[in-house]
Amino acid sequence: MPYMDSAGVRLYYEETGSGDPVVWIHEFAADYRTWELQVRRFSRDYRCVTYNARGYPPSGVPDQSTDYGYERHRDDVIRLMDHLGIDRAHLVGLSMGAYAGLQVAMTYPSRVRSLVFSSGGSGAYVGGRERFVQESGRSADAIMRVGMEAAADSLTLGPARVQLRNKDVRGWLEMRGYLKEHSAVGSALTLKNYQALRPSIYDYEAQLGQMDLPVLLVVGDEDDAVIEANVFLKRALPRAGMLMLPKTGHSVNLEEPDEYNRHLADFLAAVERGAWHRRDPAADPARPSLVDDDTLT
Repeated sequence: MPYMDSAGVRLYYEETGSGDPVVWIHEFAADYRTWELQVRRFSRDYRCVTYNARGYPPSGVPDQSTDYGYERHRDDVIRLMDHLGIDRAHLVGLSMGAYAGLQVAMTYPSRVRSLVFSSGGSGAYVGGRERFVQESGRSADAIMRVGMEAAADSLTLGPARVQLRNKDVRGWLEMRGYLKEHSAVGSALTLKNYQALRPSIYDYEAQLGQMDLPVLLVVGDEDDAVIEANVFLKRALPRAGMLMLPKTGHSVNLEEPDEYNRHLADFLAAVERGAWHRRDPAADPARPSLVDDDTLT
């Protein structure tokens, strides 16, 4: 089994395929296995790298809170790329993984060719941030109290998770089974120290406006907790496009794998031929949308 060391924490990873590298960064309630439907498609054309974040066996599970901050997760991506001799990569993240990918893109832009930001933004919106922080703390305590078996049953029936069960019960059962295998300690410490303590993406508005990287934002229209954050990112990022999948919750890559893969393939192809451009200044919403005296001749 392939492992690499990241600041004293052992990370498990897998590589499939060859070509331009794509690093897949999983969400809180998932692991490297939940990218399987993407790896099978994209490893035909790309070098796909999946891994388990710190706290997710078979990766190491540190017992210190300081090992779980968002900076640690961000730098794990870079250390993994260094270990594999990858200079630049397309990053595809979902939720917690999307945030890590965005942090990599802001901090190490020369290492990122493009970013797919899927279902990201939980807890970012100012109006709901305090509730998110409190819920993260309560959930972490509950996980430690009842264990992952019981916690998985509750987590996979959340308001943005039931969509997967309703569409694909086999896929939902598989995801729930993976979640039951996770570490209670690793999950709880991730919630308390990564999810709850990471800065809001709204805090980075000025920096995001200077980020000259191709970005695809993907969100389900029933993932209410992240929709507004993605609209904000669409407006803040100069080279962002936004895809909203109808009747879809949080696990967009599992709920609608065909649509997700098709749009990702189109996005990566556009990036590689230099066709994912900055927004045209003429599309500035501050400009008049009807007849403008200044444009008349």
